[in-house]
Amino acid sequence: MAQAALHEDIARGEQLKRDGIIIRTFDLRKSYLMGDQEIHAVDGVDVEIKKGEYVAIMGPSGSGKSTLMNLIGCLDTPTGGLYYINGRLVSSMNDDELARIRNKEIGFVFQTFNLLPRATALHNVELPLIYAGLSTEVRMERAKHSLQQVDLMDRMHHKPNELSGGQRQRVAIARALVNNPSILLADEPTGNLDTATGHEIMGVFERLWQQGNTIVLVTHEHDIALHAHRVIHLRDGKVERDERIK
Repeated sequence: MAQAALHEDIARGEQLKRDGIIIRTFDLRKSYLMGDQEIHAVDGVDVEIKKGEYVAIMGPSGSGKSTLMNLIGCLDTPTGGLYYINGRLVSSMNDDELARIRNKEIGFVFQTFNLLPRATALHNVELPLIYAGLSTEVRMERAKHSLQQVDLMDRMHHKPNELSGGQRQRVAIARALVNNPSILLADEPTGNLDTATGHEIMGVFERLWQQGNTIVLVTHEHDIALHAHRVIHLRDGKVERDERIK
């Protein structure tokens, strides 16, 4: 029986990949115990995102969007349901397998930038490639190309404290791009920026989408979500509505 289920999972994954579906969840769930109470943070979510889409996931505090982002980003494992990324069933993977998927398939952009303070922009962008074991020459070439994509070549030898908030976020975006991931996953990427700089950063994402990148943006800000082309609204761990806006 288990062998038949495995074959079914593999066949489903191959079909999803043929259909150009990068992210597919089936009845995805994540529950926590708080004292004697069970919290259903993600409660039966069915989501399908195709290659080349630009999607925002939004909802109020406590809606489950951060938990869903952690599941999509393979930072956490579900307590129920199935999750496929690029045709591979990741919901049943162990920690080592998830780490490999994260490094290969997903480029993360966080609200707090997460840059090494004593490293240059170039070295910060290069870091994922060091972990991937690439040669110095290849790392330099790809890191410079990523910085070029976010218009930051003239700042590549600067450290984070020598850069503005918007420039730091551009470095973080370049770092997310450097492994050529299947998905750019951005968690509140404008949360630490003023309004004008935030919209400038959203312009960078729009350009990257036009170049063929798949972007999933997690935000609680309505005006930021409107930069995407589709918005998935969460409430109480469930999809409240899923609307195409462009």
